[in-house]
Amino acid sequence: MKPKIGRRLSFVECRESMGMGQGGGLAQRATISESGADVVAIAMGPGRRHITKPVCEITYALREEGIDTSVLVLNAGAGVPADAKDVSHGQCMGLDPIEVERIQQFKIALIHLGNVRSHIIWKARLILRNVDIPAIIACQCPVDFEDFAAIGCKTSTVMPKDENIGTKGTIVGIVNGVIRGISCSQDKLSEIVSKVRMALSNSKGQVDE
Repeated sequence: MKPKIGRRLSFVECRESMGMGQGGGLAQRATISESGADVVAIAMGPGRRHITKPVCEITYALREEGIDTSVLVLNAGAGVPADAKDVSHGQCMGLDPIEVERIQQFKIALIHLGNVRSHIIWKARLILRNVDIPAIIACQCPVDFEDFAAIGCKTSTVMPKDENIGTKGTIVGIVNGVIRGISCSQDKLSEIVSKVRMALSNSKGQVDE
């Protein structure tokens, strides 16, 4: 029997359909690339404000570490939810029932957001209002657990008051400084991998219990 050294073979589906426009190297809106059942990386969609380049690099880094990761590109990821306080432009973020169903089948959600604090927290709340899984937020703008708890998001360190809880899912990690449209630094990739590993470990522990 010949020993195998160093590498693990895996087949990766990178996209479901053709890319489009700036940042479209990932996939078009409303597509899912299923390459594993552990982590789903959620992208807001290709476009001028939501360039998906960091999502590709994050996904590659997770897969390289042996973490099975799929990618979901939202159909209506631009803008903010209709119930957000800052609805100052025409685009309105929403979730399709099939997107909720797809996200719910994973163990962990990695939600890639942007650089406007008020948009980040409301987008995350909309997703976690509909799915009951742990989530890690990767974004450019500095935010913390208190920011999310203030609008009713459950988090692993700060909980809103019982009457104000507005999510099924829980935010278990935040990685700030992931800049849209440019390469993700190695220290940020390492931070994301570490937090995803921890979340998966905690998720497995809860299942075993």
